[in-house]
Amino acid sequence: MREFIDPTDRRLAKLLSSDAQDSVNQLADKLQLSPPTVRTRLRSLIEKNVLKIVGLLNLSERPELIAAVVGINANAQGHMDDLMKKIAELPFVTSVSLVTGRFDLIVEVLVAGDVQDLYRVTSELLPKVAGPGVVSRSETFVVMKSHNKWINLPRGCWEQGGNEEQLTTLSKPKKR
Repeated sequence: MREFIDPTDRRLAKLLSSDAQDSVNQLADKLQLSPPTVRTRLRSLIEKNVLKIVGLLNLSERPELIAAVVGINANAQGHMDDLMKKIAELPFVTSVSLVTGRFDLIVEVLVAGDVQDLYRVTSELLPKVAGPGVVSRSETFVVMKSHNKWINLPRGCWEQGGNEEQLTTLSKPKKR
């Protein structure tokens, strides 16, 4: 069961959400706590996988990045969490969420390249992650313009060798 974080940890997370460049001493001053207390709380939040401090890119300022949202209907029959984990491990996937509405899953994808790279991710990588018939339908929504959309780079994006090499390697069947 997930634990709720206390008001002090919430304030710390809120401060880091607006500007993660503050030092522990600056955060301690703002929270009116001692630096060792802030350091301990910060370490605890990170170890519990509640907080992650990362650099984010402003999607609207990066024309070479193509973002898409993929809605998936899945017949995972009690194995939805396993399917979600497999999808989350794919390169170019920034997040996977179980949702209400007409889709079962929402997958956020980010590629650096052209629409052909996105096509290969959505038409080759995503369908191969599960057995036949598990993904019954998908619909891809390309992000044309965004405001206040800050993103982290997923595995595969801007890595040495580029998207083409990543996609080619991943779409080839593995030899046994």
